[in-house]
Amino acid sequence: MQPRRPLRKDAERNRRRVLDGARALFAERGLEATLNDVAHHANVGVGTVYRRFATKKELLEAIFEDGIEQIAGIAETASRQEHSWDGFVYFVERTCELTATDRGLREMLYSKAYGGYRVERARVRLDPLVSALMERARRDGHLRPGVGSSDMPIVSLLAGAVVEWAGHVEPQLWRRYVALLLDGMRAHPGQPPVDVAALDDEQMDEAMRGWHPAG
Repeated sequence: MQPRRPLRKDAERNRRRVLDGARALFAERGLEATLNDVAHHANVGVGTVYRRFATKKELLEAIFEDGIEQIAGIAETASRQEHSWDGFVYFVERTCELTATDRGLREMLYSKAYGGYRVERARVRLDPLVSALMERARRDGHLRPGVGSSDMPIVSLLAGAVVEWAGHVEPQLWRRYVALLLDGMRAHPGQPPVDVAALDDEQMDEAMRGWHPAG
């Protein structure tokens, strides 16, 4: 594939405007929104959207890449925290905030209905970063034995589920349950092992294939 030539400054501004508008729209409504909806939300002409993204799939691809790099940036910032548990908490809280408030990204990350092969790319990009954070906290005696990297997407999904169920009553309620989950993931003296193991990669794939977000 030939590398894409850089866009002119005005074209790049339009592309960014479409991306930002689409990200905001999908964050609120999920991925059922159309390219026409995106144009209206971004306050640009429909032709501008189609010149930048010929199909909705192309637009989702660009948004997905933005989201993955955002999560990777959170993990890299967390790894620079002096205290390993503080870094782990920072990563969990920030990623939960992102997925709790961005319905579109949540649907792309955790459902094969929208994610497809993108999920594999995300795993390759993020797993080493997340595993390093967790191993550091575990080595320092802060992370409960048995907590694995495949637990992290489920924690984020739980935060999103709280928002979908009760966000209209208390938008910040998800923070309460993330705090409770973090306390459960922290190592304490005399802690019994967790009865049920974390999902492995094959089970995660099967779970994602079976989840079809509303809309």
